[in-house]
Amino acid sequence: MKRFSFTAKSTLFLLLLSGQMMSAMALEHFITRDGHRLLDGQQEFRFAGIQAPELHRIEDDARGKCAADPRGWGQYFKWPTALEQENWIKALSYAGFKAMRTYVLSVEQEFDAACGRETHIQAPLTKDGLPRLNETAMVHYDRMIALADKYNLRLILPFIDHWEWWGGRKQLAAFYDENEQDFYDINSKTYAAYLSIIEQVINRKNTLTGRLYKDEKAIMSWETGNEIFETNKSFLNRTSAFIKQQDSNHLVMDGSYIELKEFALSDPNVDIISNHYYANVCTDCAARVLEDLTFINGRKAYFVGEFGLLPGKDIAAIMQSVVHSQYKGAKSVGGLLWGFRGHRQEGGFYWHQDYEYYSYHLPGFPEGEFNEEQYVIDAIRLGQAQMDGLKAAPPLPVPEPPLLLPINSKDWINWMGSPLGRFYRIERATSADGPWYIVGNQVSDGENGYDPKVKPLFSDKTGGKPRKSYFYRVIASNESGESAPSNVVQVIPVSD
Repeated sequence: MKRFSFTAKSTLFLLLLSGQMMSAMALEHFITRDGHRLLDGQQEFRFAGIQAPELHRIEDDARGKCAADPRGWGQYFKWPTALEQENWIKALSYAGFKAMRTYVLSVEQEFDAACGRETHIQAPLTKDGLPRLNETAMVHYDRMIALADKYNLRLILPFIDHWEWWGGRKQLAAFYDENEQDFYDINSKTYAAYLSIIEQVINRKNTLTGRLYKDEKAIMSWETGNEIFETNKSFLNRTSAFIKQQDSNHLVMDGSYIELKEFALSDPNVDIISNHYYANVCTDCAARVLEDLTFINGRKAYFVGEFGLLPGKDIAAIMQSVVHSQYKGAKSVGGLLWGFRGHRQEGGFYWHQDYEYYSYHLPGFPEGEFNEEQYVIDAIRLGQAQMDGLKAAPPLPVPEPPLLLPINSKDWINWMGSPLGRFYRIERATSADGPWYIVGNQVSDGENGYDPKVKPLFSDKTGGKPRKSYFYRVIASNESGESAPSNVVQVIPVSD
C-alpha cells in the first residue's frame, strides 16, 4: 500500500481555484434588442462560440450506455462539480466567447431510477398536479448562472426538448397520460405543465446570488425549447406572451428550426429567430444564412443556434457567413458550433461523439487532429474576433495553474487541466521546496474517449529509489506562456 497527502499549500490552492477568494466581475446590462440588433448597453452585441450543452448536466459517455434503459441509447448522467463548472466557464470566457447556449432542462422518465439518473423536472405528486423542480439539480443551474455572471458570459436557456435524450415533451406528456403532440395544444394538461415549468424557473431565487432568475443579467434569452419544429401560431403566441408577463427583463427566442415561420416574425413578444444547420436543413449551409436573413428582412434578430457535424472547411465557411452575410444591413447576431465538452475533475476531458465527429476541447489538442479540432476552434475564434472589429483572434491568455490530484503511485498521476492549457510539464523533487526535476514534458490531457479510471494522464517511469518519498507539481503551457506551478502533492511509499 501507499498513501498520499495534500500539503497546506494544496488547501489554499483549492480555495483559489473554486473562486472563493476571487473578486466578482458582475455584468452591467441586460441584453436588449433594437430591431435586428442586440445591444449590451449602447454597444452592439454579436457573438460566436462553441455551444456548451452540459454546463448544468453531464452525459457521462465514459460509463457507456445503461443496460436498464431498453431504448438502447440511454446514457448515464451526473451533475458537474463546482470546480468543473468554473473551469468550463473560464475556458469559454478566456477564449474570447461572449455568449453560450446550454441544453434543456431534463425531464423525469420511467427508466431513470434503474439507471441512477436525476433530472431537473420531476413528476407531479398527484395525477393532475403540476411538475416540480428538483432542488438538487437546480442548485447546479444556480451556480452556472452565478459563474456566467462572474466571468462575463451570457446564457441562452431553452426550456423543453423536442427529443427524448434528456427527457422532453414526450416524457412531460406521460405525466398526464397524454402524447407528445399534446405539448403543442394550449388546452392540454401537458401545455399547462409546460407553462408551470416556465413560471417556476423564471421566478426561482438563485441560492448563490440571492436574485430571481428574471433579474439575472447573465441570462441573455429564454428559448421556448430545443428544436420544437412543430411549433404552431397559438402555441408560440401564448408561450411568448406568458414569458414576457413573467419576465420583462429578458429576450425571448423561438425554439423552432428547419423552416422559419412568418407567425414568429409577427409575434410582438418574440425577439430572436433561430435556426440549426445540419444535413436535414441545408446542403449549402453557408448560403442558407443569407436566405434566412432575407426571409426575416430585418424584422427580428437572427441567430444560428447550432451548426456543425461537418468537415472543418464547411464549418469555417458557415462561420464566415454568419459574420459577414447581410440583407439590407441586417446581419446575424451570432452563431454557435456544436459542441464543446470541458475538463473532468478527475483528469482529462469529458467527451461525446455524434456520428464520426467528437466534441471539441479548448484550446485544441494534437489528439483532435482527426477531428480537425485546432482548425475548427481557430475558425470560431476568428469569427468572434471579426465581429469585434479585429482582423485576427487575440492571443490566448497564459494558463492558470492546474490542480494536481492526490497521488497513490508515481505510475498514476492525474490533474485537472487548466482552462486553455495545451501542454503540461510534470516535475518531481525530494523536498516540497525543490529542487525540481522534469520527469514529463509536452504532455497533453486532450484525448477524446479518455477515461481516468482506465489509465492515467502520466506515469513517472524515470526511476527513483524504492520506498522514498517524492513530491510532484505540474505546470500548464500554451503559445502565450507558462502557468505558475500547481499545488504540490507528496507520495509516500509505506510497507504493506
